[in-house]
Amino acid sequence: MLKITSKQLEVTAPILERIEGQFEKLTRHDIQLINPHVIITQEKQIFKIESSVGLPSGELFAQAKNENLYAAITAMGKKLEKQLNRLTHKPQAQRHVSPMAETDNDFEYDYKEETAA
Repeated sequence: MLKITSKQLEVTAPILERIEGQFEKLTRHDIQLINPHVIITQEKQIFKIESSVGLPSGELFAQAKNENLYAAITAMGKKLEKQLNRLTHKPQAQRHVSPMAETDNDFEYDYKEETAA
């Protein structure tokens, strides 16, 4: 369940809808969101949104500031989504395979064919 904390302003229905919309984008990744928490603070004319979300494989944290509350919520959502994309696609990034290793294997394979002939 999404928890929203705000001391300075009342969380109205449109604010709640915008925040929930940002978290719906995260749920499309088929990863369980554990204790998502959003904190809204207002410092003079600037809104600050902080969010932390637990995942089975770690934690996401993002914060955004803007004079427009809705723009800050959207920016925070994009930061969370970017972190989640990075985390979910990390196993697919094959950084451990170097181009040299592939060419060495090809060379050995070609060499074995020549000696067998």
